[in-house]
Amino acid sequence: MRNFSLFVIIGILICLCIFPVDSKANEQKYDDDDLPISFEIEILPWEVAKDILPKYKKFIVIDVETGKQYQVQRRSGSRHADVQPLTTKDTKIMKEVYDGKWSWKRRAIIVKVGDQFIAASMHGMPHGGGALQNGFPGHFCIHFYGSTTHRSGKMDKLHHLMILKAGGKEEEYLHTVDPYEMIEFFVTGLKYQDPHLLKVTIAENKTSTKLKKMAKSFTYFRITSMSFLPVEDLEGQLVLEVPVEVKYHTDKSGKVTKNISMILIKNSVMDRWRIDSEHFFNQIQGKN
Repeated sequence: MRNFSLFVIIGILICLCIFPVDSKANEQKYDDDDLPISFEIEILPWEVAKDILPKYKKFIVIDVETGKQYQVQRRSGSRHADVQPLTTKDTKIMKEVYDGKWSWKRRAIIVKVGDQFIAASMHGMPHGGGALQNGFPGHFCIHFYGSTTHRSGKMDKLHHLMILKAGGKEEEYLHTVDPYEMIEFFVTGLKYQDPHLLKVTIAENKTSTKLKKMAKSFTYFRITSMSFLPVEDLEGQLVLEVPVEVKYHTDKSGKVTKNISMILIKNSVMDRWRIDSEHFFNQIQGKN
């Protein structure tokens, strides 16, 4: 009996050597098309997105930075989507995303509709009319690639940047931005005290942290005039100084109008423009 068992074991071992078992033979293989949800974030033009999100369509908004999500409904809008939070609970979550204060600040979002994830941008300021019982006094706007504003009929540059951020194309886009547009993004970062915009527009150095702290003190900041050179004349340059007049307000300084210069730098001709944060900080502090 023991000899029989020995022969069986030897036979099994021989079979395993001749016909090795494929450990993956019983595993289910899934192609992307087999998955119930597509995890690809699409950057779709407004002309396509508006048909995916017709009037009264309900969908989910996912905030890129916080991961918080809430339901909304498209109510109207021809050049972009005019949207309302679906319920009081959704309004509460949306307000949490904006740190408890409604704001025109643009935020990168992902719109989830069915099994699609679409890159988009929104602001958080109630305006106009609203029809839902949701505690939200009006509606807000969601922009997709190629969306324009109702008033100007032009694409909003910051919405465009946020859409590309949501779609993972922000850095690629920033390599195409000229220095004057980079200054616009930087000033918007100061205006809205937006740490992400400041991070992607400045050259990190020993004063970067101080600058980000300073930004929190501004209750108002804008450029009232700026000197321009033709963009084509900047080819090959690694440093550019741009004279500007700025107006800003802090609780300590009150209203200030000042002529300063913005210095932008590249590390190489293949690099993109960044604001010299140390020079800017010293200019505002009156050290230069």
